[in-house]
Amino acid sequence: MTKLPERKLRVLLADDHMVVRMGIASVVAYAGGMEVVGEVDTGLDAVKLAHELKPDVVLMDLQMPELSGAEATAQIRAQDPGVKVLVLTSFGTSAELKKAMDAGASGALVKSSSLTEIVDAIRGVVEGRQVISPEIRNTIRSFAAMPAISKRQIDILNLVAKGLSNKEIARIVGLSPDTVKYHVANILQAIGATSRTEAASIAINLGLITG
Repeated sequence: MTKLPERKLRVLLADDHMVVRMGIASVVAYAGGMEVVGEVDTGLDAVKLAHELKPDVVLMDLQMPELSGAEATAQIRAQDPGVKVLVLTSFGTSAELKKAMDAGASGALVKSSSLTEIVDAIRGVVEGRQVISPEIRNTIRSFAAMPAISKRQIDILNLVAKGLSNKEIARIVGLSPDTVKYHVANILQAIGATSRTEAASIAINLGLITG
């Protein structure tokens, strides 16, 4: 296990909401043994400031302007492998969460995590542990276990989510209504949905389509 440094842990906050940054900063200040060395509200600035400040940990939101949290994580880890990234998000699709973890994030927590959980996670990733909240771990597992869905089916799923009928979808994608019906049935089975509405909801949550 990596030994924690004697000095205060240096934390960079990357979130596009000032109120969220203020809340996390107060948590870090209250914890002791760590300090906020910088705050940014875009993914590009997170990459730039992480390189300049060399913090121990970057607390990274997934939904960031200019550059997503997952993309920013990949660039930070590529330019400074010693900088740990801890994803802290109120929501996020399975695809984005998995992308952030694949990019080298050391952990991921929901923003509703307790003060103790956030502080322990910061210290944990610095020690070399992977820290993932149960909610996020389940979401990532659901995405990983997801059967492959073709691009054609994704297109159809997008139209299903907009409330279009099979006949309407058929005209748009250039297929027969029976073929669209066949695709919809396969999509529902693949993602474990029992209705078109549920399929759209699951697909949005898994990051297969946008809401």
